[in-house]
Amino acid sequence: MNSTEFRSVPPPRPETLSIVLPARDEAEGLKHLLPKLRHHFPEAEIVVVNDGSRDETLAIASALGAKVVSHPYSMGNGAAIKTGARHAAGDILVFMDADGQHDPADIASLLAKLAEGYEMVVGARQSNGHASLGRRSANYFYNKLASIMTGYHIEDLTSGFRAVRAGPFRKFLYLLPNGFSYPTTSTMAFFRSGYPVAYVPIRTGKRTQGGASKIKVVRDGLRFFIIILKIGALFSPMRLFLPISLFLWFGGLDVYIYNYITQGRFTNMSVFLLLSGLFTFLIGILSEQVSSLHYRGVEEDVPRSSRDR
Repeated sequence: MNSTEFRSVPPPRPETLSIVLPARDEAEGLKHLLPKLRHHFPEAEIVVVNDGSRDETLAIASALGAKVVSHPYSMGNGAAIKTGARHAAGDILVFMDADGQHDPADIASLLAKLAEGYEMVVGARQSNGHASLGRRSANYFYNKLASIMTGYHIEDLTSGFRAVRAGPFRKFLYLLPNGFSYPTTSTMAFFRSGYPVAYVPIRTGKRTQGGASKIKVVRDGLRFFIIILKIGALFSPMRLFLPISLFLWFGGLDVYIYNYITQGRFTNMSVFLLLSGLFTFLIGILSEQVSSLHYRGVEEDVPRSSRDR
């Protein structure tokens, strides 16, 4: 009778947490935020990315025990996020603002939702959490447009307060812009790549004294709009090209029918619109094939949470 040797399987290693704070001239905010973070999460790694600050951000973050990575000059919020993601050692990354708007106590809610099997959990600001009526209206428009482009309901496209699993997030670092629209890009990339995303309602507070919003509604709003179209076209091209091609084709057909009835001829405008619709459709098909390349390797990057279930 053959004996069978049973080997005990060691329990999975607990996931580690890194909290990443992009900071440019946020010395006042860090004075209050870092002690709160250390109180709530004493074992977490706190990474402050000093984005070319001119105040005491570097000195205060270092004195309060954070791991500090500095840019030689201001490279943008998105660049700071990418730097933080590269230097963070945790399996789970939490991104939040350093100006005091986000409550460290809400991190527990994000992590609890993440543990349910999601790869990204976003802190969705409530309607009174945005600074003004104009900004609330702009965010509503962006959320709706992004929902159409991705095919998923998006509650808060521009919230920078989120928890993600490090592996999937780092896959899309090359897509993230250096400016203020990293939340837009990362959210849409996760949705279109098949990573589950959830939202947790949060309340945002006022910025600490000296902290001012660096986002301009009109200037950065246009950038958000363009990025939504770019990422939508990158991950789901036919959602962009198919409606345009149908509009052009049916427009050409209408022009042809009208001119044939009224003038009895086939005009150059009809040809132009019909061919434009056809070429736009073909460009969409080609773009769909190119976009499939972005999914290469996704199945190989199986998150630990999926392996453990």
